[in-house]
Amino acid sequence: MPLNYHHLRYFWAVAHDGNLTRTAQRLNLSQSALSVQIKQLEERLGHDLFERRGRQLHLTEAGRIALGHADAIFSTGQELVATLSGTVQSRKALRVGALATLSRNFQIGFLRPILSRSDVEVVLRSGSPAELLEGLGTLNVDLVLMNQPPPDDSLTPYETHKIGEQDVSIVGSPARLDPDRPLRELLLEQPFILPTAGSSVRTAFDALASRLSVRPQIAAEVDDMAMMRLLAREDIGLALVAPIVVTDELNSGRLREASEHPRIQETFYAVTLRRRFPNPLVQDLLERHAASAFLS
Repeated sequence: MPLNYHHLRYFWAVAHDGNLTRTAQRLNLSQSALSVQIKQLEERLGHDLFERRGRQLHLTEAGRIALGHADAIFSTGQELVATLSGTVQSRKALRVGALATLSRNFQIGFLRPILSRSDVEVVLRSGSPAELLEGLGTLNVDLVLMNQPPPDDSLTPYETHKIGEQDVSIVGSPARLDPDRPLRELLLEQPFILPTAGSSVRTAFDALASRLSVRPQIAAEVDDMAMMRLLAREDIGLALVAPIVVTDELNSGRLREASEHPRIQETFYAVTLRRRFPNPLVQDLLERHAASAFLS
């Protein structure tokens, strides 16, 4: 049975008022009729949405979850009405999907020319490679940011644009990391916080360790740069990470960088769909990025 959005709107109104009587008066309904509508929504969802404490209604955990979704649903509805009524016709939308593990600092740097435009609304979503590419294929996103190119063959309708690369370093707390210590000795002596297996950076690191005939101690395998940064700050081990991820910590001295670099680079790609009428904002962003890279 589909969700009844009239019931959801009544719940939404009561949740924000916190008072059934007041909401019923505002909506010109009887209190009993409003209670029935909410009861029917609770039966459809299979959870109580409110609990009564004295004369006040308080949201249950299920109610808080439902309210979050209701806020998003009705906000989107208001945006739709505003858009089609011409009140925001001058604004354009760029929907960007980004790998959940991708550096936030890099994302902001790449999107900055668009983020600064008052006539553009950027919708940024994160997810796994499969989720992002599926969203690209169904036109739910216009552009995907990744650090590995997608499959490239006649069956994949993607265009891949290399948009940057950055060196990866070894960083750690001052108590753990002697910057001048040779790389091989660090690999032998210290535990490491590494990207998860299968990533391009991890593959390059494993190849480096093999060439040096070292089997490093792995303290943690992490697929999120924010978590890697936190673990390094907590002195769990040395982290294999791009300096841009830990810029504040390096500047403050909370973390330091090894002098001998592992000579590993992380490459970034923008992936678009091969289709006849792409979002013009995507082309504008890629051209701006190419121009700035050329000038630098």
